[in-house]
Amino acid sequence: MSRRPIVLGLTGSIGMGKSTVAAMFAADGVPVFDADATVHQLQGPDGAAVAAIEAEFPDTTTDLGVNRTLLREAVMADPTAFARLEAILHPAVAAARESFLAAHADAPLVVLDVPLLFEAGGWRHVDKIAVVSAPPEVQRERVLARPGMTVERFEAILARQTPDAEKRARADFVIPTGEGLQVTEDCVRTVIACLAPPAGG
Repeated sequence: MSRRPIVLGLTGSIGMGKSTVAAMFAADGVPVFDADATVHQLQGPDGAAVAAIEAEFPDTTTDLGVNRTLLREAVMADPTAFARLEAILHPAVAAARESFLAAHADAPLVVLDVPLLFEAGGWRHVDKIAVVSAPPEVQRERVLARPGMTVERFEAILARQTPDAEKRARADFVIPTGEGLQVTEDCVRTVIACLAPPAGG
């Protein structure tokens, strides 16, 4: 009887260190689907979503694909715009996710790295959930150090995201990133050992 991989949803609010944790899973041999990277590809040069985004949000694309700054401004200025953008992107991301799962059907464990796992309903497509978390002051310092980031933009992003405390309460695993890389790496390996123990181990 064939068995499919355990699907671990990896999520965390902005600035929590999710990309670092995803890279740790990948370094330990776990296949990782990066939803953000898929969105970038869809919006990049010749991306499959560019024409639909231009039709819905005129003058937000160029020959290089979507101008993310212009698109962000268009979306943030219109309360209904975010839902319209999601309606374009979500089906394409879902198709890419299914292709990824099919390609790694023999793996014992795969990770779906999805920033808005709770907000967009992605938690329904996973077996277990790991939330990456850090103290609020660490999160704030990391985010505000990013080029072009402002307090207002940071707060607007947080307002669209499920609070960290709620994410942690709904998680099967919480992976800390505010206590040093070794602590985080040890936690990642513990999660892997729990979900995909070595054969015969």
